[in-house]
Amino acid sequence: MKVRHQKHKEPFLEPVLRQFRIRRVIKHIPRGCKLLDIGCGHSATLLRTLSNHIGEGVGIDYKVSTESLANISIIQARIDSKLPFADRSFDIVTMLAVLEHIEDDASIIAEVHRVLKSGGRLILTVPSVWAKPVLEFLAFRLGIVSRSEILDHKRYYTRQKLEQDLIIKGKFTNFYHYYFQFWMNNFCMVEKP
Repeated sequence: MKVRHQKHKEPFLEPVLRQFRIRRVIKHIPRGCKLLDIGCGHSATLLRTLSNHIGEGVGIDYKVSTESLANISIIQARIDSKLPFADRSFDIVTMLAVLEHIEDDASIIAEVHRVLKSGGRLILTVPSVWAKPVLEFLAFRLGIVSRSEILDHKRYYTRQKLEQDLIIKGKFTNFYHYYFQFWMNNFCMVEKP
């Protein structure tokens, strides 16, 4: 007997917010690069969107089933400890709305640094401190964003916190940051020296 995988049902606003994040990131992904998307999500949307643009893409998340599709590999694994990749394996690492869910963010930042090639970039989005009451209202009162995702947030970020975590503690360089979605989200890009 075949077991059918049930399609993941998301609250109304989740796919819309995901597309906003992806649009912010795509223009910073060089053609032909090797990309690691940490926390790629149920459908690995970023990797699938970029499949014709990148040389190779790897997605990792505990919510996915391991599979290979053309130039994309998706790996089911937890991302709260050591990443299962060799040193200097990737040109780009993305983490879109992921870092705020990780208990030990310093360890995962160190792991990203390890798996990036010299000159490689980490591109991430995280919610700002001003997003907390808004996201809680949208999740708990209106039910249009995922309640479980918001409950799982360990922290919210400011520009200063990201700069401290990534540059001072994480040993990255070339800090680039801006707020988007009415200051509700942070876009950040850093480089491994």
